[in-house]
Amino acid sequence: MRRPGLLLAATFITAAALAGCGKPQSGQATGSEEASEPATAPAAAPVELTDAQKATLVATLPAPYSAGDIANGKKVFMVCKSCHTTVQGGANMTGPNLWGVIGRKSASEAGFNYSDGMKALNITWDAPKIDEWIESPKTMVEGTKMSFVGVKAPKDRADLIAYLKTETSPAPQ
Repeated sequence: MRRPGLLLAATFITAAALAGCGKPQSGQATGSEEASEPATAPAAAPVELTDAQKATLVATLPAPYSAGDIANGKKVFMVCKSCHTTVQGGANMTGPNLWGVIGRKSASEAGFNYSDGMKALNITWDAPKIDEWIESPKTMVEGTKMSFVGVKAPKDRADLIAYLKTETSPAPQ
């Protein structure tokens, strides 16, 4: 026998839990970099790249990232999705939007309030620097507000970077 009240309660609980993800409310403390007001421009509709376009993008990365498994990288990224968006013009959440992150200067995403440690980092995000960051954020940037403990397996990091390249870059021409 179906219990409509139970289904309604489960739906409400799921919606409430999901509402806790994403941008913190004004004055709400987080364990990560602080988000500021979202950008006023709406996010671009995600463009689904072909497998050939994805392969072309990944091939531009240095080894071992150029051999990354995009499908596994997507699975690894699932923990990142609660704090980061990847589409062009996407909102900053608890963490900054990652569109164009490869090749971008650190602490440069407009509208995001970075920690002092991240502001002082002054690097350009390339595959090896992203690898170092996602292995252990607190080791790379003293005083970072990012609470993520890191991805320990080198293969998972290479796969994640390959996935990021395909999700945060424009389609190759």
